[in-house]
Amino acid sequence: MEAPRVFVIGRDHWARASLRAELIERGFDAVGHATIRDALLALALSPARAPKVIVVDLHEQDHDEDRLAALFLHGARVIGIAGAAEAADADRPWAAFLRRPVTIGGVAEAVERAAA
Repeated sequence: MEAPRVFVIGRDHWARASLRAELIERGFDAVGHATIRDALLALALSPARAPKVIVVDLHEQDHDEDRLAALFLHGARVIGIAGAAEAADADRPWAAFLRRPVTIGGVAEAVERAAA
């Protein structure tokens, strides 16, 4: 059985890499993308390997409403991470909407709940 795939979307390379490492340690197939656009391109190019869960850090994303909405159309559970500036995005069908400050462990636990 394949490990559940998780997309980790975030501009901050080190935060993305740290979360990926934690998710891999917990048995997930975690794949990182810098932008929502990059993740949507990966979904279009390989729909058979679609993620079960998508974690998107909304900080410094392009905030194209159509792209953000498109994340919810692929059947994955979507978890948002936001600061005060991104609070307006809370009104979407998130599997979880986490506000900063949040730990990597807290995000990984939300992924585990969403993937169950």
